[in-house]
Amino acid sequence: MLIVVPFVSFKLHGFDRRYRERTPCIYVINHLSFFDTFCMAMQPVSDISFAVRAWPFRRLFWYTYFMRLARYLDVEKLGFSESLGSAQEIVAAGGSILFYPEGHRSRDGELQRFYSGAFLLALKLGLPLVPLCISGTDILLPPGTFKMQPSTIRMHALDPVDPTQFSGLGAHLTMRKQVKEAMARELARMRREEIR
Repeated sequence: MLIVVPFVSFKLHGFDRRYRERTPCIYVINHLSFFDTFCMAMQPVSDISFAVRAWPFRRLFWYTYFMRLARYLDVEKLGFSESLGSAQEIVAAGGSILFYPEGHRSRDGELQRFYSGAFLLALKLGLPLVPLCISGTDILLPPGTFKMQPSTIRMHALDPVDPTQFSGLGAHLTMRKQVKEAMARELARMRREEIR
């Protein structure tokens, strides 16, 4: 984070005492930039394991040891059953799990298609799902460049979603749809706030 401090101001919303009491939980956050992961350090909660696709383990080989140490879940390689087992161990130790439900960075700032893993996991484990919305990291480091620019990074925590409110065969799909809509509304509101 020290690298970006000269370029950035940070603004947090919704991270009060009640937020810290919601752990363990499943977090979902939109994905705009390489720096999104590092911005998770702004949270008042630190015991978070990241659910990621296989490519960081394959391509960031110098970082793989640290990802394993931090209990990153390679959900692409493990599949759902093994990921569930690993997630149960993380939660039993008091940790939470964070997903980028889009699976990759958005190139235009709009939410992309959501994958179902986080929502299925929240239902299986009976954990609250906390949506997070981040903006400004795409301005700090625009896609396709290596030149950082000054930016205000905002991260907003939305109200937790109770998985017991969803039932039936498509429960995870209903939850996924509602969470995506809530995040889209909040991101639009954040953009309007930035324009003012």
